[in-house]
Amino acid sequence: MIEVKKEEMDKIAPLFQGWDETLIWSCLQGYMGKAWARSGEKPGAAQIITGDFCFFAGQPDDELIKNIPGNFPSEYILMIPENHKWAAGIERIYKSRYERFMRYAIKKEPGVFDRKSLGCYIENLSPEYAVKSIDEKIYLKTRRESWSKDLCSQFSTYADYERYGMGFAVFHGDKLVSGASSYTVYRDGIEIEIDTREDYRRKGLALACASRLILECLDRKLYPSWDAANRESVALAEKLGYHFEKEYVTYAVPAR
Repeated sequence: MIEVKKEEMDKIAPLFQGWDETLIWSCLQGYMGKAWARSGEKPGAAQIITGDFCFFAGQPDDELIKNIPGNFPSEYILMIPENHKWAAGIERIYKSRYERFMRYAIKKEPGVFDRKSLGCYIENLSPEYAVKSIDEKIYLKTRRESWSKDLCSQFSTYADYERYGMGFAVFHGDKLVSGASSYTVYRDGIEIEIDTREDYRRKGLALACASRLILECLDRKLYPSWDAANRESVALAEKLGYHFEKEYVTYAVPAR
């Protein structure tokens, strides 16, 4: 097993061909994430880790399935198999240690957004709340609380976030209560991360925040990709103009 250098991502790209997943593109395009392969010249199998997510492609390989970097920052790594053979390998190797569940893929359709509707969602927000662009002060604030840490977690410094990322936050007075931000980035867009403080949910905050971020993406000619962890996230996406595509299997495996 070898780690794939940024300049050699083209060697593993064919293994992931047809996989419509922006976190894979982020790595293959050299923006973020890391990759490993069975071998250098003719990989045969490969693993990509971007953020908390891990993707396997090619011929199932036990060494790759067992590969969880020692510096992996989260408690769990989310493994997404290309097919049932990789899934069987994950289940065999991690036995009773994994949790198997479904995530929900959302279609990538650049022309589906209605600017007027998105604008209305922002305007309908109660005047007691304010939507602000994520600057350095807000970036640092998101990292202090567990509910908001994923908003900017894949950018180790504000300089990186300012250069590649974007996002908006909702404030109630001086309290950060909701946010929509780039979890990851790739050449033509971002993967959206949305989080709201538990005691501020169901108030339209995520809807307003996401609308503002989508409009910003459209202005910059970037695609705001969405992937849902649950049915509630699917419903929010559909309200914003997206369409559900399919369920897919995910395994949460302890990282240490």
